[in-house]
Amino acid sequence: MPDSGFTHIALLVSDMDASLAFYARYAQMRVVHDRRDGDSGARVAWITDHTRPFVIVLVEAPPRVPRPLLKLLGRLTPGVQHLGVGCASRAEVDRLCADARREGRLRSGPTDSPYPVGYWAFIADPDGHLLEVSFGQEVGLTVERGGEVGARHGAEPQVGRSGGETSA
Repeated sequence: MPDSGFTHIALLVSDMDASLAFYARYAQMRVVHDRRDGDSGARVAWITDHTRPFVIVLVEAPPRVPRPLLKLLGRLTPGVQHLGVGCASRAEVDRLCADARREGRLRSGPTDSPYPVGYWAFIADPDGHLLEVSFGQEVGLTVERGGEVGARHGAEPQVGRSGGETSA
């Protein structure tokens, strides 16, 4: 069956193995495809968390691309360009932030923002791309209901509430 809808996002990375280890640890993503591009010779890996038909395509930059340039590109628009991963609990966000802080990767948070943003933090991957880890955003529920929940600007959600928190 052919793909339909949003299937992937591609990121240029400087060290494939470091990036694969980062996304496995902080986003529970696993490799489903790994190859060398026939034309460029670049290593290309597709990673997924197996929750939907979506992958992040990691493309290893050729050695001729200066590594500091790759990291600079990730820092030019901090907080705007990022990937988001929903976590099962606030405790999971806190655990990931503690790990990231020890490794010098935590860039922001954790922050407890009003609905619909939730509890979130930014963690930098080996190339400076930001990964947002969050709890309570209800992106899945909003998509499932066709925007019904998120469309009520400023309103508290009517479903999925438990102990004052929401889970996505």
